[in-house]
Amino acid sequence: MKIERCPACLKPGFETYCNPCLKKIFDGKKVNHQLEFTRPEFNFAKLERSDRLSISGIQIKHSLKLENNKLVLTEKDGEYILKPIPGGVFKNLDQVPYNEHLTMRIASQVYKIDTALNAIVYFADDEPAYIAKRFDRTKEGRKTLQEDFAQIAGRTEETNGQNYKYDFSYEEIAELMNKHIKPYRIEVEKYFRVIIFNYLFSNGDAHLKNFSLYRNEEYGDYLLTKFYDLLNTSIHVPGESDLALDLFKDNFETDAYKSGSKYTKPDFKVFSKRIGINKNRFAKIYDAMLDKTKQVKKIIDVSFLRDDLKEVYYESYKNKLERLRS
Repeated sequence: MKIERCPACLKPGFETYCNPCLKKIFDGKKVNHQLEFTRPEFNFAKLERSDRLSISGIQIKHSLKLENNKLVLTEKDGEYILKPIPGGVFKNLDQVPYNEHLTMRIASQVYKIDTALNAIVYFADDEPAYIAKRFDRTKEGRKTLQEDFAQIAGRTEETNGQNYKYDFSYEEIAELMNKHIKPYRIEVEKYFRVIIFNYLFSNGDAHLKNFSLYRNEEYGDYLLTKFYDLLNTSIHVPGESDLALDLFKDNFETDAYKSGSKYTKPDFKVFSKRIGINKNRFAKIYDAMLDKTKQVKKIIDVSFLRDDLKEVYYESYKNKLERLRS
């Protein structure tokens, strides 16, 4: 697949990954963005199937590892997760890899959110896929102790029903964080920024399993992992919920929400207070999240997303931005 920009950082003038991205994502090895196997070969491999996703039915993914500067399928000791175009009945599914890549790049490059390292790759038949570097392994290859918030909350489909990932609130996740994280004041601000980000970029599938903690072996503390699975679901599911979970527990609603049925600044201000962020820190974090329009537009324009969807993506962002400024 011939390209004209780095399929990781989107820097123009490159026909494959730029050197800084090769160093960060592939440990400096000269990896090419074109895989040496096709989608049919991928489909015949032993697959790992994730939970059902609201935008795509069953999302199929597989582990990859580096061998002789090449990404190859593997059933153990995987270093990367490969996510191809998903199956399903929703709109623009062929654009899901580009959507996730774009949203993750905006998160990391514009908002400085700590995300999983990621890039676009292409099968041998030129079909695109999204790749993310695993962050649950140490440099020595040992698996780190990591749990998502469905596990931490003790929620499963067997015990809590089919919607176990969604019948919860972001406030309750914060309460679990406060219980398990010693440097809570630091980590909760990272969490708050990602909640605002998900709202701004219409990620209606940021459920319990899309937030995780890991054990920092050096200090013995639990901290938030890198963030992952960020994408604009409204492109694929028109009318998707603004957020996957309610902001507040116990069906609490602000007066502002009762009057408009949409989250606006008063909701996030109350939310921040309820999860322990003082008003001065709220103002600093919140205002910074709403001051990135030029940078966001620039990355959308150079992304691999289809041209007509670039406009849809940008308009959905501007609509949410207007709400949060009101």
